[in-house]
Amino acid sequence: MSDNRLSVFKTYKLYVGGKFPRSESGRVYEVTDSKGRWLANAPQSSRKDARDAVVAARKAFSGWSGATAYNRGQILYRVAEMLEGRKDQFVREVADAEGLSKSKAAAVVDAAVDRWVWYAGWTDKIGQIVGGANPVAGPFFNLSTPEPTGVVTVLAPQKSSFLGLVSVIAPVIATGNTAVVIASADAPLPALSLGEVLATSDLPGGVVNILSGKTAELAAPLASHQDVNAIDLTGADAALAKELEIAAADNMKRVLRPQPVDTDGTDGADWAADPGTRRLTAFLETKTVWHPTGALGAAGSSY
Repeated sequence: MSDNRLSVFKTYKLYVGGKFPRSESGRVYEVTDSKGRWLANAPQSSRKDARDAVVAARKAFSGWSGATAYNRGQILYRVAEMLEGRKDQFVREVADAEGLSKSKAAAVVDAAVDRWVWYAGWTDKIGQIVGGANPVAGPFFNLSTPEPTGVVTVLAPQKSSFLGLVSVIAPVIATGNTAVVIASADAPLPALSLGEVLATSDLPGGVVNILSGKTAELAAPLASHQDVNAIDLTGADAALAKELEIAAADNMKRVLRPQPVDTDGTDGADWAADPGTRRLTAFLETKTVWHPTGALGAAGSSY
């Protein structure tokens, strides 16, 4: 092989509606590693890109929320399979993004793959945790069941570029929601590469949409968007979170406030902890149905 061969640099693109567009604005920005060395040019998404992502997420919602929980679990497990096969790529990207050694980056990627498997297993079980039959006075069945909220905007963690990212995306889609994700502003490359994995993992286009760019610039129009049903503020600082929460109140969005453990700068260790069910239940609504049991008369006889 020739020693003069030029490497083919990867062009990172957005992931919207199952496709890989460049930003409609044509803007890009430089992404550097922890030592300031250039890694790539990432698309700098515009408000138009954010609106397009919401349209794609809304279009995908009925099919995804209507799929069986078992089917969603199969697809999430397929994502884990595909990540396992591309582990070396993500180890390199995480090491560069977070300034980690290859061994520590490999541990982060392994944990992210395991996190997908964790949430894949929860898809057909969360209904038993937050739903069930309620005791009522009278001849009725009273049944509560969880339903997805809808389109969720997710501000990914700023420091945990991959494990934290997976930890906020997976529970949103595991419960039948669709997502518009704003990747870490300084370390978006693992998120943009995740889009390539999702596109080949049987996940319907539009279920997850990934944008890169300035978090505040993208989050503002999404927080006030009338077709966004909920917002996860994990990747926002305190000032931005307050601003977005006020905007989200306009159409009564569900809001998941950033937790101190998510934003204190040590999110690597925190994201590796047992995630529990907090994020699974954050974007679920409860529907309660009453139905007569068929009892007849005071004697309590029935059909």
